[in-house]
Amino acid sequence: MTRRRLRPEEEELWRKVTANAERLHPEKPFEPSDFVTPTPAPKAKRRIFDAVEKTIIGPAEKPRTQVSLTPPISDQVAGAQVNMDRKAYGRLQRGKLRPEGKIDLHGMTLDRAHPALTRFILSAQGQGKRLVLVVTGKGKQRDDGGPIPVRFGVLRHQVPQWLGLPPLSSAILQVTQAHVRHGGSGAYYVYLRKNR
Repeated sequence: MTRRRLRPEEEELWRKVTANAERLHPEKPFEPSDFVTPTPAPKAKRRIFDAVEKTIIGPAEKPRTQVSLTPPISDQVAGAQVNMDRKAYGRLQRGKLRPEGKIDLHGMTLDRAHPALTRFILSAQGQGKRLVLVVTGKGKQRDDGGPIPVRFGVLRHQVPQWLGLPPLSSAILQVTQAHVRHGGSGAYYVYLRKNR
């Protein structure tokens, strides 16, 4: 990094400031010519300008990617504690257990899907069913280009949260992502508690 010397008007200003100031270490002499300020190298200026230009103008036709601070929903569901029989849970993950009921929430809005899901789960438990399938879909890969990022697959992210809240949480023993033959990441197995 190159350093420059003080200009005459800067040295004059420095002398005026030091004339009224008391030195901390009077035994150590000070020369104003020793004081230099750094100047950025020309290459660094160009790099900064290029970075600002890319930020403002942006690269041509670069697709936007979704940024999410929360872990993927599949990791959240997979990381949940196993509350059911381990042997049955293993069969469930391999897709060996057949769901006794199914609800498809494709195309529903959040305000329509939540009551439909609640009715379905509670009635399935009332009928003595143990395993049901909740199909949410994977969500559309779309972005309207707005400043606020849009989460893909709103129902896919919202359904596990609904299932963990009352009144559904008391009826559910386990929630896990469905096997590929039953919908994969666009569906959930919901293992219900026995009706008492």
